[in-house]
Amino acid sequence: MDLMNIVAIEGYIQTTYIAVYPDKLLLLDSGCRCDVDNILTYITEVLERPVAQLKTVMVTHMHPDHAGGAELLKQKTGCLIVSAKSKKAWYQGILGRLSHLNDLGLTYYVASRQGKSVANVWYNPILKVDVEVQDGDPIPSFEDWTVLETPGHTDRDLSLWHAQTKQAYTADLILIIRDKFVSPYLITLPHAYRASLNKVKALQPEIILLAHDKRAKICDKDFDRLMDRAPRKPRKTSLRSVLSTAVVNSRFARKRVKTP
Repeated sequence: MDLMNIVAIEGYIQTTYIAVYPDKLLLLDSGCRCDVDNILTYITEVLERPVAQLKTVMVTHMHPDHAGGAELLKQKTGCLIVSAKSKKAWYQGILGRLSHLNDLGLTYYVASRQGKSVANVWYNPILKVDVEVQDGDPIPSFEDWTVLETPGHTDRDLSLWHAQTKQAYTADLILIIRDKFVSPYLITLPHAYRASLNKVKALQPEIILLAHDKRAKICDKDFDRLMDRAPRKPRKTSLRSVLSTAVVNSRFARKRVKTP
């Protein structure tokens, strides 16, 4: 068995995890675009590795803090971008592009609540994926990790399971607020969300890696409470709020850092 350690890097609005092996690195989500330099600096200065050892970058779903850095990381390291197989792009069409602007605006909102300054979070809403994966597939170059399809937050969310250490990276499937496990605000598929929780619960993970917190232990009762309290109807962003947030976001866009 390869020796593997998981390290956490504080990102713009999320925690980004790297699975560290003796001769290669796996990024469990790409973080925001503005996180790329910090990720590469961590690799070269803290891990003391060449950036070419970053072999694979997972994208669990298309929101800015999970997909935003992927293409820039590929440009700088030559890594593979791996994400869910889907018939259409998440941000497809006019409404999709407006939703993309809305999500960028929400990213700035969360950053402002955390006391962060404006940074460049812009990224192409249509991701160019090198390898598409489905439920049960191994991660390319990291066959000790298994891909789990865990939709609910969006229609294509992935979680990542490392059976040897009984750790699961659950991205935005589960959040912690005031020391309690909660579902994300955006739930597009409530029935699928509960099924996804059940899928992870059945694996009996000893540790879950949270995108908006750190490592956490979780028990069956925690999963059951999440399923009981999760919304029964879809919680989606309305067209009105998308349009209004897009207008607000355009003001931030004028302040963006120059794209490298």
